[in-house]
Amino acid sequence: MRGFYPSDWPQISRRVRFERAAGICQTCGRPHGMTIRCLPDGRWFDPTRHTWRNGRGRPARWPVLEETVQMRQTRIVLAAAHLDHDPSNNRWRNLKSLCQRCHMIHDRPYHLAQRRITYLLRRALGDLFLGPYCTTAPRSVRDKIRTNNNNPAAR
Repeated sequence: MRGFYPSDWPQISRRVRFERAAGICQTCGRPHGMTIRCLPDGRWFDPTRHTWRNGRGRPARWPVLEETVQMRQTRIVLAAAHLDHDPSNNRWRNLKSLCQRCHMIHDRPYHLAQRRITYLLRRALGDLFLGPYCTTAPRSVRDKIRTNNNNPAAR
């Protein structure tokens, strides 16, 4: 992927994250470099304002005792994200400063599509070298089919 980025990408990324966004996530408001307390539902404690915020950066309710058991600490690192997933498109409108959580949420549809492509390619390779991909036959039958396909004397 590094080959798709321009040679001045570190400078572009730095300008997006620290000059334009002032070192905070442009979706949830998490500050770069700070270690914060967060919950699995996306709420996080804002130490500068002494309040809990939701995944969008808006004030949220304080966690109850049972929820504090699930609390963890994480260090926030900002990244410059391409909104259209095209690393060659470095227009300001296409770049946004996002924390790890918001970046993963933004990229989720792309990751799901890539996962589907990977599964289909693996299945196609299996069909190509092992015969039809059969999930309904018992394992012993599938093993017998594979040994017969690989053994020309058995035909």
